[in-house]
Amino acid sequence: MSFVNKSVNTRAAVVWEDRWVRFRMALKVRGVEAGRHDYYRGWILKWLGLIKPKSFRQGTEDDLRKFLMQMVGEGKKDWQLRQADEALRVFYQDVQPVAWAKNWPEDAVEEVARRGGGVRRLATDEAAEVPRPPTEGRRTRDFSGREDTGELPGKYANFVESVQECLRTERYSYRTEQTYLDWVRRFLIFARPGNRRELSWREVVGYLDYLTLKRRVSNSTLNQALSALQFLFGRVLKKPVGGAEGVKRPVASRAVPTVLTREEVGSLFGEMEGKGLLMAKLMYGAGLRVMECVRLRIKDLDFGNRYIVVRGGKGDKDRRAPLPEVLVGELKGHMKGVREQWEKDAALGVEGVFLPDALALKYPNAEKEWGWYWVFPAGGLSADPWSKKIRRHHIGVNGLQQLVKRAARRAGLTKPVSPHTLRHSFATHMLEAGADIRTVQELLGHSDVSTTMIYTHVLGRPGSVAASPLDGMQAFGSGIS
Repeated sequence: MSFVNKSVNTRAAVVWEDRWVRFRMALKVRGVEAGRHDYYRGWILKWLGLIKPKSFRQGTEDDLRKFLMQMVGEGKKDWQLRQADEALRVFYQDVQPVAWAKNWPEDAVEEVARRGGGVRRLATDEAAEVPRPPTEGRRTRDFSGREDTGELPGKYANFVESVQECLRTERYSYRTEQTYLDWVRRFLIFARPGNRRELSWREVVGYLDYLTLKRRVSNSTLNQALSALQFLFGRVLKKPVGGAEGVKRPVASRAVPTVLTREEVGSLFGEMEGKGLLMAKLMYGAGLRVMECVRLRIKDLDFGNRYIVVRGGKGDKDRRAPLPEVLVGELKGHMKGVREQWEKDAALGVEGVFLPDALALKYPNAEKEWGWYWVFPAGGLSADPWSKKIRRHHIGVNGLQQLVKRAARRAGLTKPVSPHTLRHSFATHMLEAGADIRTVQELLGHSDVSTTMIYTHVLGRPGSVAASPLDGMQAFGSGIS
């Protein structure tokens, strides 16, 4: 009998040890310093002592309020109430989720403080090193002295790191991660909170007003900032997003795409040479986005079947794109030089190339194989932002964008030209040549045909620009020459 009890106790200890590990991980994600984790665990143990003989799963919101009232009766300070409240929130939302904790009673601490001895200003367990902004407690459009640029104070470094960890846990792309982190940094510089507990959605509303009224950003930029801050509050801080201080997402404008004529495409190519010219031809000939082009790997080019496999395109979707016949010889010649670079990297002991989705663990040697090497490798080695290994990355996007823009200026093109203009031109010229719009949709990787329909502005197609009535005035002798 004693052996059975010992086994049960051992299993229970293992289960709780696992819970404590997950509890510490959840605290870290929320930005709680490691040195405070034991204090948070202590509140959970105190809570378990209160609700016995009930199971911790049977704890309720009423029990939470009783627990906080008991702490007030014991003379606990306000910051201790807040700390205990947060410990229970983390435990019941992230470690052992229960239904009632999804909508955490935000007013519990304030209510208990009032009932326990008058309304008091609820301090936190961290000193507010930075003075509160003048807009605290109310929505205002007075942005004097408030900016979102400059250097991020060092006190926020650990919090930003916890946001980055959460983004990677949610499997966001690296580019999205960097964009969201940039908005979080800007928001922290603007809001200047004393600590993470002081962040409220009201500050988000004020920041979005600032972006709209003072910086006059576009709707697409405002949408990007809103998405980043919704992630911050909903996934990292686990706080309500919106509510009475909700924000209506602005409708992004939809501009008519810039399309070059075939003659203009030829003029653009005439001002380019080398690797940049080859990449521009590939984007136009296969309808590739600029990131899809620079991320191409050797194995993605199927010369036998004359197609390109575009992997992890927009929306993380794979597709096939046509491999232009006229580029086959040029690409094969280019790849001879690339193979020489690959062999040099192997001889130097370079760590190989980056592999997505933990494929490096599944296929340990794949990162050094020829098939996984970049079609357009960078000229130098750099540190992998994920593993910190020194690798050869693909060529940068910014350099290609500037190359195309400079070539457009030399060619005398007055249209705003970027690498993406070549993709627009591919779609339009395909439709002009009689391709079915569903085929073009598939080649472009659009999830909805309505996105592809924007290219039907070409002449002779539904939705195209009709002839001007002024052009028909000549027949009536109106003096139009």
